[in-house]
Amino acid sequence: MADPRILIVTPEISYLPGELGNLASRMHAKAGGLADVTSSLVKSLHEAGADVHVALPNYRRLFHIEPCQLEGQESRHYHSKLPSDRIHLAEDRVFYYRDHVYSTHSDDNVRCSLVFQREVINNIIPHVRPDIVHCNDWMTALIPAMARRIGIPSLFTLHNIHSVKILLEQIEETGIDTSEFWQHLYYESPPSSYEQSRSSNPIDMLTSGIFASHWVNTVSPSFLDEITQSQHNWIPGQVCNELHNKKAAGFASGITNAPDPSYNPSTDEALAHPFSAQTSAEGKLINKRLFQKKMGLRPNDEAPLLFWPSRLDPVQKGPEILTDILAELISKYSKHGMQIAFVADGSHGHYIKDIISMANLEGLVSIHSFDENLSRLGYAASDFMLMPSKFEPCGLTQMIALKYGSLPIVHRTGGLKDTIEHLNTVNSQGNGFVFEDYDCQALNWAIQCAMDFYQLPPELKQREIERVMHEAHSRFTHQKTASQYINLYEEMLGKPLHSIESPSI
Repeated sequence: MADPRILIVTPEISYLPGELGNLASRMHAKAGGLADVTSSLVKSLHEAGADVHVALPNYRRLFHIEPCQLEGQESRHYHSKLPSDRIHLAEDRVFYYRDHVYSTHSDDNVRCSLVFQREVINNIIPHVRPDIVHCNDWMTALIPAMARRIGIPSLFTLHNIHSVKILLEQIEETGIDTSEFWQHLYYESPPSSYEQSRSSNPIDMLTSGIFASHWVNTVSPSFLDEITQSQHNWIPGQVCNELHNKKAAGFASGITNAPDPSYNPSTDEALAHPFSAQTSAEGKLINKRLFQKKMGLRPNDEAPLLFWPSRLDPVQKGPEILTDILAELISKYSKHGMQIAFVADGSHGHYIKDIISMANLEGLVSIHSFDENLSRLGYAASDFMLMPSKFEPCGLTQMIALKYGSLPIVHRTGGLKDTIEHLNTVNSQGNGFVFEDYDCQALNWAIQCAMDFYQLPPELKQREIERVMHEAHSRFTHQKTASQYINLYEEMLGKPLHSIESPSI
């Protein structure tokens, strides 16, 4: 099919290309990586000439949009066009006055997701008439079922493994007629009829999106393999089973994300001194001095600096296996003056502060609440980036670190496995330090490998850092990610929907 029309449905967005209308620059409603990934995909698809459309809630307060700016249309009704007809805002007052994309109350998030999907199903899809609908995470998981009912191929992307369960009657209370597509949803127990299921048999939102969609993708190939092989016992069995069925049928894949192009040390305005791969030795030293000052670390040009930019979440990101050896590391490498800096928020932060205080690590270990500019400076200043995640659907920070010449220290899982290879200076291969077992001893080993590298002759280190930076800027781009999605869309359109067998419940 020539120039297929793609409708991307997302509850989050970081930005939209200015060519999509004079309000596009205001479209900023971000809670996590989904917003960045969706924005980059829309931008790259648009630049590639694709007929791409976007559906998202009208977060008026977040977008700083007044009703009178909506081209004179009644704000209480769905409007099909902004100055360009590529942005389609779901209209309901439940979105208008929100200060954040998601609430701390799960019931509120469920209601917002249902209202958003109501507008997409009842108004936006009939108006856009897309050739493919691309949905993202559980908040859009009813749409693939409706798309299958009316014969539109759908792609369902899993950025995270989180779901909710809800009854059909609760969905219908928001104005979605589930009787049209109830048989394409995934239930807690096998459904015998619509009437039997409506008020007593909850559906699983995330699994329904997987079950009903034409194609499913995760945001890295290895994470797909890990789920389908049931390597993570915290992932519900029905998710593993349905993804396994999709993959076995040839309708599942993994596409690795890429960081935003603004992460470029040669143009990053947050840096004290921009630099390229060739000038990284001088540039990183200048940025290290400023970062040490801002973080309250001791001025020391020779100190190996380790940087933690991810949220301090012990469920996923692994800060607990670092804090188990934090004081030991500083003592072990005291003659080198090792420093560790955290620019991150999260529940584990208070443990780090306690360790700093109790072990008298001030000036050697420092923690600061997340700040975008400070984090960018940290990438540029650091020698190594710490990311010992227990699991990682994709990860972007490891790719950003490489572009800034900060070598990642990572656990071999998910997207980290797909993007980081253990460094071998003899063969001039690899780009970081990778450990297999998820424990503090394995992390300690990887840090030792990093320190061995740090003590190599400067000319050898510089050769490897230049190579790593060049490879990262070439390998991790939105253009490459978008081209994989375009190829996937084309493959989907080449497979008739009637030939796709839905796995049995």
